[in-house]
Amino acid sequence: MRAISQNVFGVAIKEARSCGNKCYDGLTLTKWSLSYRIGEVNMNLYFYVSRTLREGYFSFSLLPIHTVRGARARIARLTLLLSLIFVVSYPALSQQSSKQNSLESIPTADFARIIREFSEEGGYFMSDNFTSNETSYLHVVDKLRELGVTGGAYIGVGPEQNFTYIAKIRPRIAFIVDVRRQAMIQHLMYKAIFHLSPNRTQFISRLLSKPLPKEGAPAPDASVADLMTFFGKVAATDQAYAANLAEIKKTIQEEFQFPISDRDRESLEYVYKSFRENGLDIAFRLDASYYGGYFPSFKDLALQTDLNGKTGNFLASADDYNFVRAMQKKNLIIPVVGDFSGTKALAAIGDYLRKNGLTVTSFYTSNVEQYLFDSAVFEGFAKNVKKLPIDDKSVFIRAVFHMRYTHPARKQDHMSVTLLQMMKVFLKDYDEGLYPSYRELIVTNYIAP
Repeated sequence: MRAISQNVFGVAIKEARSCGNKCYDGLTLTKWSLSYRIGEVNMNLYFYVSRTLREGYFSFSLLPIHTVRGARARIARLTLLLSLIFVVSYPALSQQSSKQNSLESIPTADFARIIREFSEEGGYFMSDNFTSNETSYLHVVDKLRELGVTGGAYIGVGPEQNFTYIAKIRPRIAFIVDVRRQAMIQHLMYKAIFHLSPNRTQFISRLLSKPLPKEGAPAPDASVADLMTFFGKVAATDQAYAANLAEIKKTIQEEFQFPISDRDRESLEYVYKSFRENGLDIAFRLDASYYGGYFPSFKDLALQTDLNGKTGNFLASADDYNFVRAMQKKNLIIPVVGDFSGTKALAAIGDYLRKNGLTVTSFYTSNVEQYLFDSAVFEGFAKNVKKLPIDDKSVFIRAVFHMRYTHPARKQDHMSVTLLQMMKVFLKDYDEGLYPSYRELIVTNYIAP
């Protein structure tokens, strides 16, 4: 059988080559040899042979066939070729299918490995991003839906606002990239709380160290306003804090298989203690050396609405919460320490997505690009974007703050405006030199809510 298959493949190669590149769409036959390896079958050859049989113009001049009987034998050989191609191709096709199906979940050991291998050295930023500081984050939700932004891969930065975007976009995988190592630890804290909390009420209870009473807890379908009112009346306790913190540490190290250093442990305790002490009022916090001002609290953000007056935070519906929790339990939300202009994190994510046949559907940058321009490293970010697999629907989600820039799309009573931009448009504009500064970036070819 091996000798027959080699002979038939040799004939097929010669016939395919005789018709030139047009027969296989410009691909070469370098993978086709008599010593071909299973899993490297070029299916374009199959399509060529199939088409020639169907259209009836296959050349018989290569073999000394002069009779109808010989022609029938030739066709029988080609039929055998088609069968062999399917048999040999099956492992490759199955392997590709298995690769994509593997992203239905990621093994725990791989989850921990990806964090370690994709991450860069942690960097400094001038704030503790316990929560988002963007009250306009829901304003683009309808526009994202209108543009068909769904599935694929999500990339984001910062804390809990990512969960809302993930809930609305419903990606297959998400990476949260932040220059601060503390942000990665905070996301592992969130992940542990999601794992331990089957519903929204238990999630908030664990996050804020506020134990639930034996009776009178909110119903599973309670509104987010009711949840905020309820927990506004429940006190945090030292006992709940200590027990929850111990359980979170154990979950991260044992269930997630992610060892935490002494410094990581300090960061975890600092973040979790801040949630215990500040409760629903916890907010984005600048370093003492920077001007503070007002920032929205956890409660404020949870109660924010879209442009139609509808709440949309990931805690506003059980369905959204359950979707994010399911992704967390499948290890499909991966925090990575990385600089948007760095040489490792975004490039590694791009390679990983490409190998798994996924494109970036959405990249939430917040206002990081402002600081990249301030530090004169924006070029590095643009180069990294070029390394990501994107398509015509891939979109940036940006926040622009009015402390330094007043944007034409600004909404009254909001300190920020959230905008969209198609990623391919961004790359085209960048190559044409349209972004000499951050101001040009935010007002050029943007999509308003």
